[in-house]
Amino acid sequence: MVVAAAADFVLDTVLMKKYDGFGPRYTSYPTADRFHAGVTAEKYIDAIHARNQERPAAPLSLYVHVPFCSTICYYCACNKVITKDHGRSARYIKYVGREIEIVSGLVEGGPKVEQLHWGGGTPTFLARNEMSELTGMLRGHFAFAPDAEISIEVDPRKVSADTIEFLGRLGFNRISVGIQDFDPAVQQAVNRIQTEAETMTVIDAARANGFVSVNVDLIYGLPRQSVGGFSTTLDKVIAAAPDRIALYSYAHVPHLFKPQRRIDVDALPAPETKLATLALAIEKLGAAGYLYIGMDHFAKPGDELAVAQAKKKLHRNFQGYSTKPDCDMLAFGVSAIGKVGAAYVANVKTLDEYYAKLDAGVLPVMRGVELDADDLIRRDVIQKLMCSFELEFGALGAQYGIAFADYFAPDLASLAPLAADGLVALTDHDLKVTMRGRLLLRTVAMHFDRYLREAQQKAQYSRVI
Repeated sequence: MVVAAAADFVLDTVLMKKYDGFGPRYTSYPTADRFHAGVTAEKYIDAIHARNQERPAAPLSLYVHVPFCSTICYYCACNKVITKDHGRSARYIKYVGREIEIVSGLVEGGPKVEQLHWGGGTPTFLARNEMSELTGMLRGHFAFAPDAEISIEVDPRKVSADTIEFLGRLGFNRISVGIQDFDPAVQQAVNRIQTEAETMTVIDAARANGFVSVNVDLIYGLPRQSVGGFSTTLDKVIAAAPDRIALYSYAHVPHLFKPQRRIDVDALPAPETKLATLALAIEKLGAAGYLYIGMDHFAKPGDELAVAQAKKKLHRNFQGYSTKPDCDMLAFGVSAIGKVGAAYVANVKTLDEYYAKLDAGVLPVMRGVELDADDLIRRDVIQKLMCSFELEFGALGAQYGIAFADYFAPDLASLAPLAADGLVALTDHDLKVTMRGRLLLRTVAMHFDRYLREAQQKAQYSRVI
């Protein structure tokens, strides 16, 4: 597999416009809109019992969702609770502890936790004693590998260098810092005023306290954003030299996320400006030596993601790209989504529902999906496309006992227009996503999504670009 520098990309604006549309981000397959209420807490328990029988020593990944934020960012599509009442988080942590206790009591075999991630919301909304309490609960109920990747999302407006030092003492060794854009006009338009100084304080403190990876999040396509303004932001970010950069396309779907209704639609950049902003970002990141990992993510050549991709060990899950393809994910908290074997499970979305379920002594599962044999094959195919940009038909066919070209005949045939446009290179033996097509990975993957072929309503997804 060829690991691509950002500078190697061909951004064809005509093709980008041609194939722009709505599509899944494929953090799972089947995608979350396919989850249903038929997957209950009992099904989740069954999946854990199956794991105990089939692969008890397989490593685990843990995710904790902390939904609280003290202020609202208008672009945000996360499940969150806006409050300045820090007493609410104290109660929440107690209930998360109950969920951890129930789930950990079901897991057998003494598996090691190789990854832990706290997301939100704003995890650092928690008071220090609450963060210590949550860490103690997790370590008290699960065995952690000595080299476990322990990461947290932070809002630089809400933490100090002392807080980052404290997180390091708790065991966190990876950090994700939200920036979006340093342009004051953009920040005002999305209700997130954040200075460069307070952002760099967090990044510097992370490095000073032993964090081995720093990721920053940027968004292009925000209101009042200009190519020149974002260029300045990129220069500042590149100067800070984070290990990873997530460059997300803003998806304006106010019918799904109410905070976005506060955004002035007339202030959103024109499609041509948005594409020009993306082109500039790719050019600058490439010149700075970053590699394109896939789906919005860039990393330095020595970063774990880039190394995993070169070794064909990269994985994609609900947190984005990961270096641990063998881990089942146990997820805790409201709206948290986990994966155990051939099942995905999603928790209830509101605090009241969450508390009520746990008060009744049952896991707070709301919905999910159990994968059939076809789903498992297609999940692997889409994973390989999203992580390695290629499919080897013989190897996949041997792995699943199928004649790949026959099994996927309709899917491969549907790729003919993409092949004609130079987005993919298709032979009798393999499929490779070209440099021209890598920015349209979602579009390529959608051709292997059986549910989209079965009249999936694409309008509920975010745009590809």
